[in-house]
Amino acid sequence: MPWHARLDLDYQLEAQRSVARFRHDGPLRILQSLYPEGDAVCHNVLVHPPGGLVGGDTLDIRVRAAAGSHGLITTPGASRFYRSDGELALQRSELVVESGARLEWLPLEAICYSGCRAENRLTLRVDPGAELIGWDVTALGLPNAGKPFELGTLQQHIEAPGVWLERGRIDARDQRLLQSPLGLAGHRCLASIFFVAGSPIARARCEAALEAARSLIEAHALGESAGATSPHPGIIVLRTLAPVVEPAMHLLRQVWQAWRAELWGLAGQPPRIWSM
Repeated sequence: MPWHARLDLDYQLEAQRSVARFRHDGPLRILQSLYPEGDAVCHNVLVHPPGGLVGGDTLDIRVRAAAGSHGLITTPGASRFYRSDGELALQRSELVVESGARLEWLPLEAICYSGCRAENRLTLRVDPGAELIGWDVTALGLPNAGKPFELGTLQQHIEAPGVWLERGRIDARDQRLLQSPLGLAGHRCLASIFFVAGSPIARARCEAALEAARSLIEAHALGESAGATSPHPGIIVLRTLAPVVEPAMHLLRQVWQAWRAELWGLAGQPPRIWSM
């Protein structure tokens, strides 16, 4: 029987403390709020107890950060799109950041198992005066476990409406895309980290963030397959390809810490769940 789950998570600033409240329907919820950085930043772990999606499953996630609040969201483990007999498995996330708020969207990777029919949609609605740091990491198959991505499809969609759109379809049978130097060049992990502002980013601030990212790329093992750019006055993005997840996630965490320091003047305080 397909799972249909929904989570609505709202951050509010109350007495100088960012407070999270949520409503859920089905197997999707958040754990206890944590404050390792003090009251200003609320850390939450989003949990999907079934652990993955099969054909016909739908996850709907909506997050809203109200004015003055700052929320950080991660997950305890990878999301998984399992083999499907024909129906689509859909994860749909909408992040709304209101003026004066900050939001960090840092889920662990999504793994596409061979034979899946997956669609992963992320919509970023960032108001003027609001800012967001987020990332997206996708693994195709489990190459180290001898389970390559040989069948199936992934439809990927990341959008800041009217500002930025990245959309693509990966078919396991498309060897030209998977193997060509103009495609994934044999890599099986694709990842990006992005800074999205509702107002144009000041030139000096944007250049400092790009320089920080490019310095980390240059010193990293993925230096030949990563790049940082600003495709729009309100967007900074780093993209990378990797043979497996671990080096990509390592680079993204370094850039996240650097951008936090450069753009927000905050230390890169890793969520506690990452060290467990």
